[in-house]
Amino acid sequence: MSSNTHVKDFTTGNVSKQLISFAWPLFLSNLLQVVYNMVDMMVVGNVLGKSGLSAVSVGGDLAHLLTFVAMGFSNAGQVIIAQYIGAKQRRKIGTFIGTMSSFLLICAAVLSVLGFVFQENLLALMNTPAEAYTGAKSYASISMVGLVFIYGYNTVSAILRGMGDSKHPFVFISIAAVLNLALDLVFVAVLDMGAGGAALATVISQAVSFLACVAFLVKRRREFELDVKFTAFVRWNKDMLLDLVKLGVPMAIKTASIQVSKLFVNSWINGYGVAVSAFAGVANKIASVANLISMAMNSAGSTMVGQNIAAGEFGRVKKIMKDIAVITLIVAVILTLLFAAFPEQIFGLFTEDGDTDVLALAPGFVPIAALLFFGASARAVMNALLNGSGNYKVNFATAIFDGVVMRIGLALLFGLALNMQHYGFWLGDALAGFTPFFIGLVFYFTGNWKKGKSA
Repeated sequence: MSSNTHVKDFTTGNVSKQLISFAWPLFLSNLLQVVYNMVDMMVVGNVLGKSGLSAVSVGGDLAHLLTFVAMGFSNAGQVIIAQYIGAKQRRKIGTFIGTMSSFLLICAAVLSVLGFVFQENLLALMNTPAEAYTGAKSYASISMVGLVFIYGYNTVSAILRGMGDSKHPFVFISIAAVLNLALDLVFVAVLDMGAGGAALATVISQAVSFLACVAFLVKRRREFELDVKFTAFVRWNKDMLLDLVKLGVPMAIKTASIQVSKLFVNSWINGYGVAVSAFAGVANKIASVANLISMAMNSAGSTMVGQNIAAGEFGRVKKIMKDIAVITLIVAVILTLLFAAFPEQIFGLFTEDGDTDVLALAPGFVPIAALLFFGASARAVMNALLNGSGNYKVNFATAIFDGVVMRIGLALLFGLALNMQHYGFWLGDALAGFTPFFIGLVFYFTGNWKKGKSA
């Protein structure tokens, strides 16, 4: 390995130091993504009120649904690249990058078209409030146009993360966050473009971030030891594509099923009126804070676990999981205490003065928020093992139980059967978030994770 390489080998060295060093930029990247999504909510909420909040919430949910393939397959690609490094097979990475990138580009184009075709049907299924319908449709339409940039950024970031580089994706998402804030103020507050303006600001920001990331990777390809030929993008490696599909499909199903279940839950919630719909939009953004450390630790842990399983360093895998558990539990406790102390003040940041019907819902959401925070911690530990192992069968089982059976089942139980209404739907969704932890616990004690990819 050359001394100037950017590729990180996590099979030796101090686990705790490596985990924190790798996860910290990922956390900041996730934070910035949440921040610039929250900026949409704050600017729109203060300019357009609760109908604007509802529009961004519903339109954002619909647009986010279409990212499931990007999330699932890019995460799978990250793990596969990490396994190549752990198994000392770096020469395969260039060919794999060509296959994965082209495949995901085609997926983005197909899903954009499908999104446009079925957009109105989906908005109807989501019980979009009449006051928010036009804004939600505008937000979703513009987001679909920019879907290719979301897929592109996820792909390039996964390549960098798989090789152990988390710092540069943070730099590029920082560019997007600053640009998004500036464009939000111009498009929504100054030019009065409504919810569509917020979506346009996000799409432009993501496009700039993606293109900058691609330019960086091309310029530094020698430092990443990448030998990527043009033919790799048009002549796919069938075995590599099969590996990507085997692991990517369960991860994509997990992401999609969770998004579909959230749309299902939100469609019922939207039926309780625009105030509840607006509150749900803000609550979803605040709940995403619970996933900041969780997602960072999961992503960092997946790469580290993938390398170490491929290298047969099982003791290091256990140490990685232990460190993830300690860090995420501390964060969960801190966030729970903050939210319990200042619920109305936190929600007040996103609403117009006088929106008392929205703020009145905040105190009842506190115990649900606590479950979300601790559920995120529990998921981080086991998702790092589940994803890093590359075992597509267990990932598929997790996807079905987490995304469909538990989320929809518990939401219906508490929301309808026990007549807890919108709070019941939120409670069911929060409790379902613990599903990967219990599945991962069984997987860990069976020892099957030591076998790596399942044939």
